[in-house]
Amino acid sequence: MPVGRTLTRAVHQALSPVCGCQVLSTSVRCISFSPRQVTSSDASFHSVSFSETDHPRVLITGGLGQLGVGLAKLLRKRYGNNNVILSDIRKPPDHVFHSGPFIYSDILDYKNLREIVVNNRITWMIHYSALLSAVGEANVQLARAVNITGLHNVLDIAAEHGLRLFVPSTIGAFGPTSPRNPTPDLCIQRPRTIYGVSKVHAELMGEYYHHRYGMDFRCLRYPGIISADTQPGGGTTDYAVQIFHDAIKEGKFECYLKPDTCLPMMYIDDCLRATLEILEAPAECLTMRTYNINAMSFNPEELVNEVRKYLPDLQVSYNVDKVRQGIADSWPVKFDDSNARKDWGWKHDYDLSELVTVMLNILNSETRVARAN
Repeated sequence: MPVGRTLTRAVHQALSPVCGCQVLSTSVRCISFSPRQVTSSDASFHSVSFSETDHPRVLITGGLGQLGVGLAKLLRKRYGNNNVILSDIRKPPDHVFHSGPFIYSDILDYKNLREIVVNNRITWMIHYSALLSAVGEANVQLARAVNITGLHNVLDIAAEHGLRLFVPSTIGAFGPTSPRNPTPDLCIQRPRTIYGVSKVHAELMGEYYHHRYGMDFRCLRYPGIISADTQPGGGTTDYAVQIFHDAIKEGKFECYLKPDTCLPMMYIDDCLRATLEILEAPAECLTMRTYNINAMSFNPEELVNEVRKYLPDLQVSYNVDKVRQGIADSWPVKFDDSNARKDWGWKHDYDLSELVTVMLNILNSETRVARAN
């Protein structure tokens, strides 16, 4: 149900740029009336003037986060620009606003979200809105509202309108009593963060809705995602992004995790491709609703050594953050993603050496352009 204005305002202020938020498009200039107010004679007024095709009509919540913009670009290339609507509660930068449909959408406002699905004939929903691990621990009440209440709104709307629903999960869905090396798809899950608890809740609720209502729910447990396009925003694995920015700009890096803290990681291109593949996988190929996916596992020291092959003068120090170190120590060291590889052919492209090469190439190029201007 809708949460009050105070909480919605707090969501707007507190959501991290890396986590998902809530939003939708202005290129699709729909007028928002409740579906309950629409009569049969009004139906054509509320239909978006897109040609009917076999392509899905996709809504991405939390679209201004780390993954939403990149996934929208990938899906638009595949399904057509106007068939993929990005949404969030924050104002989009110009390049995002002009790249395709964007609409304001607050996942805590059930009526608003329902109208968007109906007015835009949505068939797939990708639910990225969430508060990440460290941010969530700093504001548990807000994380509970966004990550759990928002999920319930999305589940109910998806079930009501027969949507294919994708909700990402995380390495944070496991806890200190889970097997860590490797961590299988099915094992004990007792996370100790509100982020992790909310993701286990999402996995189980999605599976329940699938079995109870026949809803097409799909979920991937993402490892730490590394991208050159976004700044770190409160995640425990974000050191693996920050090191590249600091190494190029300052020649030094301070890490908040211990040098031997090994965690599963993935380059963003692999992550986006895996998401597309699970969305498109034939239902009969899926033996479960939630899958681990993995590409590589490394620790800060191994990453530093790889970066120093290109930047040998990089200075590194360690100033351990007890909160994030505690979170990392309860997470998997390596994911067992054999079921994803067997069921729908998952295969990663980027290992550690390729990751470092592509990150440094992109950020070095951006730095040279910035200096030239």
